[in-house]
Amino acid sequence: MDPAHVPISHDRTDWSAKREDAQALKFKVTERTDRGFAGWWGKEKEESISNFLRFEAPCNLQNNREIVDEKTGEKNYFSGLFLCRPSGQGKSMLIVRFGTSKRSPVAKLFPEWYFHQNASKVFEQDMGFLSSQNEILMKAKVPTKELYINLKSSDTWVAEYRKWMDKVGHGMPYYFGHNTISLPQEPAVVEHAPAGLVASISASLPAKGGIGSMHAPNLANRYFRHVIHCKECSGVVKAFETWKKALAAIALVSTTLAILATGRQWKALLLVSTALCLSGYYFCTSAISLNTTNFIRTHRRL
Repeated sequence: MDPAHVPISHDRTDWSAKREDAQALKFKVTERTDRGFAGWWGKEKEESISNFLRFEAPCNLQNNREIVDEKTGEKNYFSGLFLCRPSGQGKSMLIVRFGTSKRSPVAKLFPEWYFHQNASKVFEQDMGFLSSQNEILMKAKVPTKELYINLKSSDTWVAEYRKWMDKVGHGMPYYFGHNTISLPQEPAVVEHAPAGLVASISASLPAKGGIGSMHAPNLANRYFRHVIHCKECSGVVKAFETWKKALAAIALVSTTLAILATGRQWKALLLVSTALCLSGYYFCTSAISLNTTNFIRTHRRL
């Protein structure tokens, strides 16, 4: 819903977001109803507005983009569908689907788990400032127009969403609109213990959602949020764990034999074998970390 943040927050996380591409955007709202809103948006420098966004209640957001090949004139389409299911104060379940009419040949070379970890990284980059924003809203207890200025060149959809909240928020347990608010009757920690406990842990400075790893249950980290539920990713993690243990054992045996060997050639060969096994061990460790460790911005790391 906030396309302006993508080049900055997700700089080089995927193959399209680049910080130097951050620029003013143009928007055209074509529909406003009690069900939501819709319209077109694109970069100010581009002649056409190639993205169509639609938000529908209760929380269904879809963005369709038309991509025209400058050389051939061929049109391709990319779609993102976001379904959000609230599960308590300060937390929700997000279901995301992406689709394209033509996939890049380079993308076909990468395994599925690579795209899963990359998508997780994108969501984790957002998790920090979203939880911080929620903290500010709960503390300030004022409509959003009193907290920040919505720029027409970047924040149109954010403003439309808050204004939509003004219209329909009276039917919700609580909401923060552009001009009005309705606060929850009870704080999250009273309403639902996990929401308060996990949210407070995951939002604790300096690392939001970055504690727990694979060994301490924390629903905000990647391993317990995604990997254990995903057959592809859990299988890859188990495979790398197996290879890691095997390579460590082979490296130990090879090192022992190198110590016992009398010939220089055998010593050299065994030590090279040890080095290769340790390199493989490091690769497996890095791959496991890539799949299970939350992204934490450098300035927020412990």
